[in-house]
Amino acid sequence: MGTPDFIQRIRATAGHQLMLLPGVSAIVFDDEGRVLLGRRADTGEWSVIGGIPEPGEQPATTAVREVFEETGVECVAERVVLVQAAHRPITYPNGDVCQFMDITIRCRAVGGDARVNDEESLEVGWFSVDALPALEEFGLFRIKQALTDAPTWFDPTP
Repeated sequence: MGTPDFIQRIRATAGHQLMLLPGVSAIVFDDEGRVLLGRRADTGEWSVIGGIPEPGEQPATTAVREVFEETGVECVAERVVLVQAAHRPITYPNGDVCQFMDITIRCRAVGGDARVNDEESLEVGWFSVDALPALEEFGLFRIKQALTDAPTWFDPTP
């Protein structure tokens, strides 16, 4: 889907300046304990599934929607894993600058077959947690936290 329409409308007047945006990441496990990943069309790198909530959309709904839109996998949200502001802004090739406040949700697959389901992914697949492709620390940390039964993680630094 790319950039949501409501963000494009804001960008029409805000230009490329830094915008703080909500983001939702979904860490999806299947019955075998494998994690669902997508290889992003914009960077070519493997990543956890995620996206931006629509106005008024609950984070769990965003997680379930994004997983289906990007991978064709149906899932249910189980719990919030972490809440974290990105450490630094991202500058996209078009010059837009964003910094995300990420809510990561652990999800369980309940149906569908993993496949490229939109233009945002080059590949999608299930991976054993001990045989993951190269991932940025962002994804690795979220998968690690989703594997624990610990309370929701947040950065306690004042």
